[in-house]
Amino acid sequence: MTRTRTILLGLALTVGGTAAWAHAPTPQVPAGSADRVVVDKSERRLWLMAGDAPLATYPVSFGARLDNGHKQREGDERTPEGVYTLDWRNPDSCCHRSLHVSYPNAEDVARAEAAGEDPGGMIMIHGLINGTGWLGRLHRLRNWTDGCIAVTNDEMDRIWDAVPDGTPIEIRP
Repeated sequence: MTRTRTILLGLALTVGGTAAWAHAPTPQVPAGSADRVVVDKSERRLWLMAGDAPLATYPVSFGARLDNGHKQREGDERTPEGVYTLDWRNPDSCCHRSLHVSYPNAEDVARAEAAGEDPGGMIMIHGLINGTGWLGRLHRLRNWTDGCIAVTNDEMDRIWDAVPDGTPIEIRP
């Protein structure tokens, strides 16, 4: 085999392997089965929980300013930390589907007001931006949201089905 053919074969295998990894299917989770969601920013993971038992875990992307702690104000690109509720869903989101996190709570609002700032809002768990679903797991190579929690579209479909409105979500540092 010539050197050029060897290089082209290696490139084709790399691209094919990356595409397969980026779009590998995720495990099914029974509908409505999660009673709690736990997110750990340091581990870059989201767990669907039933009691103390994990039903599924997903790697995630966060706000671009992950290293700077809890969300302080609108536009700071931080993902909030604390206990909130997944209180409503948007099937027509700009990012495939989305579940709303009840940030800001009263404490978040008071802290922001004391600093003369807007606490921000519209923090969601969501899939990929519409039209970019082809990225699949490649989106995890960097934190890219404005403070939300992002998963692949396939993972968002699983989470959407497993998590009823009113489910608590704990976001850990």
